[in-house]
Amino acid sequence: MPKTDSASPQRVAAFRTGLSAETRAAAYLIAKGYRILAKRFRTPYGEIDLVARRRNLIAFIEVKARASLDDAAYAVTPRQQQRIIDAAQAWLMAHPEHAEFDLRFDAVLIAPRSLPRHLLAAFDASR
Repeated sequence: MPKTDSASPQRVAAFRTGLSAETRAAAYLIAKGYRILAKRFRTPYGEIDLVARRRNLIAFIEVKARASLDDAAYAVTPRQQQRIIDAAQAWLMAHPEHAEFDLRFDAVLIAPRSLPRHLLAAFDASR
């Protein structure tokens, strides 16, 4: 079977939806007083959608876009949580100036015709 360079229309649509959701989430967090330090931080362990700072807090944020806010909330799986935790450790190693900050793992849920929902401490690293 020949390999093609183009992604499927579903993958392209999902990618665009993700970018749009991350942009909405970042704008929402900025309005709440956060400063975005990184977007789509990639590591060998996984990706962190947003890294944000507010005073002495660093928040590692997973953005989920689904048809409803409830669907989005259930989309952050334990396996994903572990990947984000591992990626956060890599981010901290690359940014040792933030090592003494308080750390938190949040989620921002995005759904059509709804305001974003920011879940503080959506999960933790004590597994």
